[in-house]
Amino acid sequence: MPAIADPPVKTAVGLRSERGPVLGAIMLTTGLIALDSTIVATAVPSIVKDIGGFSQFPWLFSIYLLTQAVTVPIYGKLADVLGRKPMMTFGVAVFVLGSLLCGVAWSMPALIVARAVQGIGAGAVQPIGLTIIGDLYTVEERSRVQGYVASVWGAASVLGPLAGGLFSEYLSWRWIFFINLPLGAVALLALRRRFTENVVRREHTIDYPGAALLTISCSLLILGLLEGGSAWAWQSATSYLVLGAAIVTFVAFLQVERRAVEPILPLWIFRRRILVGGNLAAIGVGALLIGLSSYVPTYVQGVLGKGAIEAGLTLGALTIGWPMAAGLAGRVYMRIGFRNTALIGVLIAVTGSVLTALLPQNAPIWWVASTMFLTGIGMGLSSSPIVVAVQSVVGWERRGVVTGTNMFSRAIGSAIGAALFGAIANATLSNRFSHAPASIAGSLPGGVDGTTQALSHPGPVADFVRTSLYDASHHVFVALAIAAVLIAAALTLVPRRTTELVFD
Repeated sequence: MPAIADPPVKTAVGLRSERGPVLGAIMLTTGLIALDSTIVATAVPSIVKDIGGFSQFPWLFSIYLLTQAVTVPIYGKLADVLGRKPMMTFGVAVFVLGSLLCGVAWSMPALIVARAVQGIGAGAVQPIGLTIIGDLYTVEERSRVQGYVASVWGAASVLGPLAGGLFSEYLSWRWIFFINLPLGAVALLALRRRFTENVVRREHTIDYPGAALLTISCSLLILGLLEGGSAWAWQSATSYLVLGAAIVTFVAFLQVERRAVEPILPLWIFRRRILVGGNLAAIGVGALLIGLSSYVPTYVQGVLGKGAIEAGLTLGALTIGWPMAAGLAGRVYMRIGFRNTALIGVLIAVTGSVLTALLPQNAPIWWVASTMFLTGIGMGLSSSPIVVAVQSVVGWERRGVVTGTNMFSRAIGSAIGAALFGAIANATLSNRFSHAPASIAGSLPGGVDGTTQALSHPGPVADFVRTSLYDASHHVFVALAIAAVLIAAALTLVPRRTTELVFD
C-alpha cells in the first residue's frame, strides 16, 4: 500500500529497557478503565440506598460509555499532533479526577456528571495505550503485547462485579472509585519517568468545528442506540429526531472535514481498503463482545440456574483463550499475513458462536465454557492482527488517528450491538409472555423488566420464564453467529499483503 503523501514527523520513543515499566503503566490504566465498565453494576443497590435516584441510575452506564466513545477519535488525532505522552497523561489525570468526584458525589445527578468526567478521561487510555505499543514494539511483538492488554480486559470482566459487591458490602460503594486514585497516581508516575518521546514541533491548525460536529453526531447516535426501546420507543418522534439529527450533523461534519487543513478524522481513512476493512471488522468485534458479555451470564444464571460467580467464570473462559491466541498471532501473521491470520481466527470464532447458538436448555456448564474458550481463541487470532495491520500502513504521525478510529469503530459496534441484541431479547420475551398458558398468565410480570423476579416463583411460572429466557438467549446467540460471519466478510476487504511503512 503506498504511503500517504504528507511529510512525516520524526519521533523518538523511550529506550528498549524502559518498555516494561511503560507497558505496566498502560496495563494498569487499562485495568482501571475496564474495571469501571463493570464494577458499578453490583454496587447499584448500595448507591441508590445511600443517595437515591433509582430511576436515573441507568445513566451511570450510558453516560460513561457515551463520553468515552465520542472522545476516542479526538484523542487519536491530538496524540498525533501533540504526542502520546501529554494526551495519555491528560486522559489518566481526568479519569482520576472523575473518580474522586464520583467518590464524593452527594446525589445521583452529581454522580452521573462525575461519571461523564470519568468517561472523558477513559476515552484516551485504550487508543493511546495501543498507539504507544505500536510505537515501542515491532510488528512481530505487538500481537503478543496486545494479548497482555486483552487479558486485563478479560480479568476485569470477571473481577469487576465481584469487587463491586465486596466493596459495597464490607467497606463502602465510594471505595469503588477511591481505589483508582493511588493506582492512577502510580501509572502517571511511571509514564512521566519512564516514557520518553521527542516530538518535532510545528505549527498546527486544530480542527475545532470538526471535533465539535463529530462529538455531537456521535453523541446523538450512541444516545439514540442506547436509549431507544428503553427510555423511548424506537418508532417514536423522539427516536426519529435524535437519530435524524445524528445523520444531519455527521453530513455537516463530512463537509467540514473536506475543507479542513488538519481534519480531526481525515477522509482518506475511508478510502483505503485495509482501514475500511479493519474498521468494519472492529464494529463486528464490538458487537460480538457486548453480546457475549451481556447474554452468556443471562443464560448461565437465568436458564441454567447457576450463580453469579459461575457465570463470571464461564465468561472468563473467553478471556483465557483470547490472550493465548493473541500471543500466538504474532508468529502466525509474520508467516501468512495479517488477513489470512485474522480470517482463520474469525472462522474459529464463527465455529464457537455457532456452537453457542446450539446450546440446549440444560447444557452442562463445561460445554458453555468450552464454546467461550473457542470463541476467545478465534477473537485473539483475529482482533490483534487487525489492530497491528491498520497501525502498520502509516507512520508515527498517523498511527494515533488510525488506532483511535479503530477503537471508536469497536465502541460504535458495542452500542449498535447492545441496542440490536436488547431489541431481539425483549421482543422474544414479550412475545412469549403474551402467549403464555392461561393457567400462569396472571402470575407473569407485566413487562420484561420483571423477568428476574419471576424466576423466584416456584413451579410452572419459573419453568415458563426459564424457557422464555432460553428462547431469548438462543435468538441473541444466533445473531452473534451472524455478526461473526459479517466480520469475516469485512476482512475480505483487507489486502492479502501489507507492508509496513518506515519513515526515516
